[in-house]
Amino acid sequence: MNTEFSFRYVVDSIFADSAINPVKILVLFISMTVLSVFLDEVGFFRYLANATLKKSGQSQKKLFVFLYVIVSVLTVFTSNDIIVLTFTPFICYFASNAGIKPLPYLVTVFVAANTWSMALIIGNPTNIYLATYGGISFFDYLVKMILPTFAAGSVSFVLLYLCFKKDLAVPMKRLSGRSGHITDIVLLFIGLGHLVCATVLLAVGSWINIEMWFVALMSVSSLFLFNLLYALVKRRKPYELGRCLKRAPWTLVPFLLTMFVLILFLRSLGVPGFINGLLGKKFLVFKYGYSSFLSCNAINNIPMSVLFCSVTETLPEALKGPALFATIIGSNIGAFLTPIGALAGVMWRKILGNQGIKFGYKDFLNYGIKIGLPSITAALIVLYFI
Repeated sequence: MNTEFSFRYVVDSIFADSAINPVKILVLFISMTVLSVFLDEVGFFRYLANATLKKSGQSQKKLFVFLYVIVSVLTVFTSNDIIVLTFTPFICYFASNAGIKPLPYLVTVFVAANTWSMALIIGNPTNIYLATYGGISFFDYLVKMILPTFAAGSVSFVLLYLCFKKDLAVPMKRLSGRSGHITDIVLLFIGLGHLVCATVLLAVGSWINIEMWFVALMSVSSLFLFNLLYALVKRRKPYELGRCLKRAPWTLVPFLLTMFVLILFLRSLGVPGFINGLLGKKFLVFKYGYSSFLSCNAINNIPMSVLFCSVTETLPEALKGPALFATIIGSNIGAFLTPIGALAGVMWRKILGNQGIKFGYKDFLNYGIKIGLPSITAALIVLYFI
């Protein structure tokens, strides 16, 4: 083993002032996730879901289109994990009352969330890690990824519709009642305001020399301060803050740090260089895209992303960017090939199990092959030619 690998080396790498500092990446992702969780706590996502269902009337086809669009838009600006975990139990409840099958909408939400999460750097922790490693700014990321995301999103939409066309032709019961409930309109605008400001600052941060992790941390700190002040004025407890902290993805901290240390060890053994040699330099967009897509489902998309950062180290600068973007595509779309492709898949299966819905490896592979492979192919083709 390379003598470079030591406790001191690991600590220095974790806290180094570099592009792949895992602490900064964790601060960025957790902070942006908390902004999304806050909106969920005040009822924003449930309100939109209810409004979408009422707007659809008795047409499942309208519901399918509306749901795909709203999940895609929300995922771009918030978090794919939060959208999946929020919409899933709601869909199960609604489908039971409307007398329709929940599977078309459950799969639609999961696929849409893990496809459109590619659009912005903040949509997935893998995006953040890979783009930060490559020194890719928020705006440069958006310019490069918007067309591949639209390509994959368009393909997934058509394939989802074809998969569930027969089910969607059945009319559903018209449900009456309120169209959702916002718990506090003032807190809603406070949350939306902070999310919008954070997104704008992330986009212009590279131009004004402010790091993304710092923007995210200041945004969530400001949100908490505003909520505390509002609670004092209203003379009540700021219970939203406690729930936000409880729901934050803290399990990601030991997971990412452990994977980071593991990759440091593999790097000391020369494993990334060996993989780099296998992949070569020809057609690397497709090689890195498909290999990352498959690797997600062997070791999960987060450790895969950490590993592939090291794999790209010896690539020429002109090739490193395309390889990283292809890996980003694989890390997102790879989430719906098997349950272990992403942490969201593991949590999603658990929620479905609690709702009495079986969705095993065979089901994942069925829709992952039918929808995932064509979607990633479309995205990689577009990336190759732009």
